[in-house]
Amino acid sequence: MKLLHRIKANEPLFAWLNIIFGCFVAAAAYPMFLTPHNIAPGGLTGVAVILNYLFHVPVGTTSLLLGVPLLIIGWRTVSAQFALRTLGATAIFSVLIDILPFPNITDDYLMATIFGAILLGAGLAIIMTGNATTGGTDMLAEMLHRRFPSIRVGVILATLDGCVVLGAWFSMGAKAALYALCNIYICTRVIDKMLSGWGSAKACYITTDYTDAITQRIMSELNRGVTHLEATGAYSGQRRRMILCVASGREIPRLKRIIKEEDPKAFIFITDTHETLGEGFAQLK
Repeated sequence: MKLLHRIKANEPLFAWLNIIFGCFVAAAAYPMFLTPHNIAPGGLTGVAVILNYLFHVPVGTTSLLLGVPLLIIGWRTVSAQFALRTLGATAIFSVLIDILPFPNITDDYLMATIFGAILLGAGLAIIMTGNATTGGTDMLAEMLHRRFPSIRVGVILATLDGCVVLGAWFSMGAKAALYALCNIYICTRVIDKMLSGWGSAKACYITTDYTDAITQRIMSELNRGVTHLEATGAYSGQRRRMILCVASGREIPRLKRIIKEEDPKAFIFITDTHETLGEGFAQLK
């Protein structure tokens, strides 16, 4: 346990461990799911999968040969630390794609698409927590954005991935392109969720004439903290306190019951939270 705390306290070491582990997880998606079924997951590795299908060149080596020149050209667009870590991640990721001895574990294209995207997305998200990427199209998108500031990076990335999907369509057929599109979408969602949280908690906003009674019951029965927000009704101009409470999904039925028992006419709306940190939830790290 002490060793783990020491590793986490050493930011460069912890970052590189994340990068290496993330590269391993992401690279495993290729021999197990993506390459055997010719699924192009966007980016330069997607281009490498297409070239592998056409010319039987290794995916990892091809991805490295495509990515390193882009990284060298675009190193001025990022910090030196980020460029170094991204260069390392690109090399490790590309080598692991070609040398990992994992077999193809499914003959089902849909299962390969889904689980390949989950594994790839999880690995890329772990790499990003180490302040790195696997290079490639994100670097190219940043360079194009600097040249054309009116075009957002996200739009450029989506366009580049779209070009990969079209390349898959023309070289491997419509079926391959559709699977590639599904893979890109699932992979992107996995990355977003791993980096921003899975939204397991709910933020509850309550407007009521019985603020104190409901507040006391939430704190005593649910053992949750409550915040009062000053609010003004636009129509009536009446000022009142709005209750803000964050609770787990399992606690929402109990919270609704408390509100109904105290004030059946209360106004309440509940939203998902991407990530909830602090007292009563995950520790802030």
